[in-house]
Amino acid sequence: MAECRRFVCGRCARAVDAWSDGNPYYVDEGGQKRYAYHPDHENLARCVGNDVPHLCLACGATTKVDSRAPRDQCRRCRARQLVATWDLAGRRCPYCKEGAFGEDPRVVAIS
Repeated sequence: MAECRRFVCGRCARAVDAWSDGNPYYVDEGGQKRYAYHPDHENLARCVGNDVPHLCLACGATTKVDSRAPRDQCRRCRARQLVATWDLAGRRCPYCKEGAFGEDPRVVAIS
């Protein structure tokens, strides 16, 4: 089961949705990544890695960071300010550069 939370900047109101389970994947017979999500238990059992959504706090770019080949540098601006979207609470907003993200308690989803 996965949980979704919405983080909202207290200054500019920019919102980012984050899922607790990221993007688990397995590698098929042809060597390609294939994502598996709840409730696909058969393919979830095959998963070997996770592409976790991240946000660059320097430029606002979004990217996925592979758990099998982790990196801490943004591909767009090269800053070392990548944060998993699930961990945005209290972080400075990269869009307005003035506010901080807080969790919106009205938005919670379960999958």
